Amino acid sequence: MWTDRLKELGIELPAVAAPVAAYVPAVQAGNQVWTSGQLPFTDGKLPATGKVGAEVTEEAAYGYARQAALNAIAAVDDLVGIDNVARVLKIVGFVTSDPAFTGQPAVINGASELLQEVFGEAGAHARSAVGVAALPMDTPVEVELVVELKS
Repeated sequence: MWTDRLKELGIELPAVAAPVAAYVPAVQAGNQVWTSGQLPFTDGKLPATGKVGAEVTEEAAYGYARQAALNAIAAVDDLVGIDNVARVLKIVGFVTSDPAFTGQPAVINGASELLQEVFGEAGAHARSAVGVAALPMDTPVEVELVVELKS
């Protein structure tokens, strides 16, 4: 079902990014899967570093949030299979922000809109978009995902 939707959209799930510290990409607890914070790795590399509103534009960061969410979907797929997802419950998006930057919600829309494209109504979710001083590896964004599994 969701695998077919990805094909319709022309989206291919990337390989799951190797953890950069002592954690696993995703864990299952009952009928939920929680991902670790996913960075916007593309082919094993960060596409940019720096603060949004300074070295990174809001528009570019939107794309990075989209990629981070795609990486989170890949972590869920690797653990339980994407077709076992009933719905997206919540995402948390972190944006490395210049002190004057206040557009975190617009940046994390990159993740939210991807989830809604892929999962349709089941992609509607609760969300937090948080500005932070720094993230691992000086990445501009990081996204966590919580999904509910089918019974």
